[in-house]
Amino acid sequence: MIDFRSDTVTKPTKEMRIAMMDVLVGDDVYEDDPTIKELENLAASMTGFEAALFVPSGTFGNQLAIMTHTNRGDEIIVGMHSHIKNYEVGAAAVLSGVSYHIIEEMLGMMPLTKIREGVRGNDVHYPDTSLICLENAHGSGKVLPLEYLSEVRNIANQNDLKVHIDGARLFNAATSLDVDVKEITKYADSVMFCLSKGLASPIGSMVVGNQKFIDKARRNRKLMGGGMRQVGILGACGLISLKEMTKRLKEDHKNAKYVAEQLSMIPEFDVDFEHLDINMVFVKSTIDFVDLKEYLIPKGIIIGGYKGENLRVALHNDVKKEDIDLLIKYIKEYLNK
Repeated sequence: MIDFRSDTVTKPTKEMRIAMMDVLVGDDVYEDDPTIKELENLAASMTGFEAALFVPSGTFGNQLAIMTHTNRGDEIIVGMHSHIKNYEVGAAAVLSGVSYHIIEEMLGMMPLTKIREGVRGNDVHYPDTSLICLENAHGSGKVLPLEYLSEVRNIANQNDLKVHIDGARLFNAATSLDVDVKEITKYADSVMFCLSKGLASPIGSMVVGNQKFIDKARRNRKLMGGGMRQVGILGACGLISLKEMTKRLKEDHKNAKYVAEQLSMIPEFDVDFEHLDINMVFVKSTIDFVDLKEYLIPKGIIIGGYKGENLRVALHNDVKKEDIDLLIKYIKEYLNK
């Protein structure tokens, strides 16, 4: 099946499967898995931080960072359409006991004036503001400019706040900006990025920060049930993700633009070119996407990510240009039936 639902559906590459068979492993709770140590050192080095920690998922990584940065009763600043706010089951309230100050984003960015206004003053009635959470690349397909990240960092510094970046697609953001990933991460106190999205690992994400933060996060990871044993089997895939798969993301971005161009020539589709920074295409249509999905499945194609009149098409390592041509062919066939 050709799967356009998400970049989370990628299968581990042949090289990853071979690496998993031959990898050296140890007990990571005892910190003696050599492959995970290598992966964490590489992740820290690539992002410009002192240390890194392997975690089971992106949601786990974001929630671990929130727990490590905050105290119970704090308030954190998040975007209305952010993954942390909308797609992590309200975990920050349950696990960390914090509340959200929610700000509406514009093109993936919370307005700077609204962030400043959202920082609580010193008043007995107020919770303490402790953390600003950004998302880069944003789930809407937008990449946050470096100038914006710098301004948010300044606000944080002026108010003694921490900045966490949900960088699930961090390397897509760096690819879009055509910069080294350190140019993004230098504005944050912690960053989470996924190995299991565009980087094609089967499982896992990384949390990076300074050594003191990671030491505390390691303890919190254990508290949250994320202490794993011979996890170097997964770390072997993560090393390939960082060393090799980060270099091919331009292909996914190119394919996304190709999808957008092809769909834009179909009258029934309205392509959102304003949110086409990375590997995802967003389109609107009055056609029934559920019915279209059912039509495409026997053709060997899966679509998803649709909400009402909106559809998301995700490109990734397992989708080639000829697969896109098939998708376009069958969509046209569906519309003409």
